[in-house]
Amino acid sequence: MSTESKASWRARFRRGRAAMTGAQRAEAAAALTSVLAALDLGEVVAAYVPVGSEPSFSLDRRVLLPVTPAEPGPLDWAWSGSLAPGPFGLLEPTGPRLGVEALSGASAVLLPALGCSREGVRLGRGAGYYDRSLRPGPRLIAVVYDDELVDSLPSEPTDVPVHAALTPSGLVEF
Repeated sequence: MSTESKASWRARFRRGRAAMTGAQRAEAAAALTSVLAALDLGEVVAAYVPVGSEPSFSLDRRVLLPVTPAEPGPLDWAWSGSLAPGPFGLLEPTGPRLGVEALSGASAVLLPALGCSREGVRLGRGAGYYDRSLRPGPRLIAVVYDDELVDSLPSEPTDVPVHAALTPSGLVEF
């Protein structure tokens, strides 16, 4: 396990993302899209709408997208389609809300992350929305840039481990 704090790792990964050019982000998005096209993710996939410097990708299918509650808690879900700003300004689907249980019907969940360890530790932004939402069943895949997949990260008992990391270079199973 890493001796650096989560805050230190978050700052490190944010600096790395800030240093990326638009062309580098576009190249990574194209590579992630290509890797995803070759994967069998199953029938129902949950994903996210990228914010800021988060890795971006395209899926040629309808996906479940998160809806952030006004107060910290599990995420609600809705099918992709039209998007509008939610409570924190994040783009969210405008369709009918399916409830927090909708995620249990997913075969794969593509998770935003600032970093991921080869031990399956996903480092998010720190609010815990995803960790409160994830249940056993779906294949959990953290989406990160190549240099954000590291050997070890600090973890806590409330951190839900992931099964794999998706990087522009490919899928790494744990």
